[in-house]
Amino acid sequence: MTDTFYSIISTYGAWMFFGLFVLAIAGWEVWQFRIRPMLVPKAKIDAIVDALIARYGPDAEEMTFGEEDRAWRYSDTFKQGVLRRVRRELWRRYEAGEWE
Repeated sequence: MTDTFYSIISTYGAWMFFGLFVLAIAGWEVWQFRIRPMLVPKAKIDAIVDALIARYGPDAEEMTFGEEDRAWRYSDTFKQGVLRRVRRELWRRYEAGEWE
């Protein structure tokens, strides 16, 4: 039994390490882009949205998209996730007719 285990590890050990490495990176990205931004309070998201609407008016969503794209280009996954929530809130308000 142990001989089989060691032979599998010696034969496929590098592939198993590589697979765990890929899973660790994927888990980190899920944490940074999906889970961690959800921990930002809704009040803070609303404050950001209000400030964007006050500053840019109807172009607030376009400016937020530009900032989200910039966060993507500079690999700031957390900021990208927060700005994604901000854009969703902007769209929600737009659909509700709260701003144009």
